[in-house]
Amino acid sequence: MPDKKVLKPSANHPITVAPNEARVVVTVGGKVVADSANALTLREANYPPAQYIPRADVDFGLLERTEHSTYCPFKGDASYYSIRTGDGVAENAVWTYEAPHDAVAEIKDHVAFYPSKVDAIEER
Repeated sequence: MPDKKVLKPSANHPITVAPNEARVVVTVGGKVVADSANALTLREANYPPAQYIPRADVDFGLLERTEHSTYCPFKGDASYYSIRTGDGVAENAVWTYEAPHDAVAEIKDHVAFYPSKVDAIEER
């Protein structure tokens, strides 16, 4: 298998990671899946900001790891989880970089949620 390309953030593709001053609450199927005062906001190029929540602030009892994975040359290999609620399953709704590239090392031990696959990601 060929080596995966590793790219560093630049002026053409900026990435910043900063503490979110707000409390971030994620709900799915009427249940709180994550509630954190320690979220990180990752801003990457022209993508919408993503909230990375410490694993300790996530209810992993509602998550099921999947076989799905993706690769980002700026961040690394992503693993995925689905969220099971009484209403069903939100497939591959959560991603995490367990060994992120050095440029985004802060997001290790954090997870992020696809806004389209959860009820809400609120900043309070």
